[in-house]
Amino acid sequence: MPVIPQGARPVLDEADISRALTRIAHEILERAKGAEDVMLLGIPTRGTFLADRLAARIADVEGTTVPVGSLDVTMYRDDLRLKPARALERTEIPDEGVDGRLIVLVDDVLYSGRTIRAALDALNDLGRPRAVQLAVLVDRGHRELPIRADYVGKNLPTSQRESVKVRLREHDGVEHDAVYLGIESETAI
Repeated sequence: MPVIPQGARPVLDEADISRALTRIAHEILERAKGAEDVMLLGIPTRGTFLADRLAARIADVEGTTVPVGSLDVTMYRDDLRLKPARALERTEIPDEGVDGRLIVLVDDVLYSGRTIRAALDALNDLGRPRAVQLAVLVDRGHRELPIRADYVGKNLPTSQRESVKVRLREHDGVEHDAVYLGIESETAI
């Protein structure tokens, strides 16, 4: 079980995350007037697990399944030459494709907006959605690009020195989901 970094404090517990995802699922359905042409694309890594959870909640409410996939943005990032090489994740687009669909990109934390810009570029190579929306568990501010989320679990104002850590059972091997806030030097990934 991963150790919580010293000095990090929990800002969302498992119940908070569950409520936030339920609320976001309802907001997506309300804005889309149902689930008919909605497709969820999670941004690896934790965004894919959050997309799966949102799809399950939408199915509970609507009684229908929405297509879910993942969209790796690694090769579309503008910082490839600035950071160490990272492994490519999987891009899995449902058989229906993205053309004419309402695509909801799902990510865990919205920070500078650069990951979402990369996701939009990647999505553009896959087809032409009717519309694209963004759902995030945490919006921590500090945008460098004019990008904002349509659905936010928690707005969490942070300083540049702070880091936000999302821990999910499916990916991190923790017993309970949680979001932590800590000082960057103590909690760097």
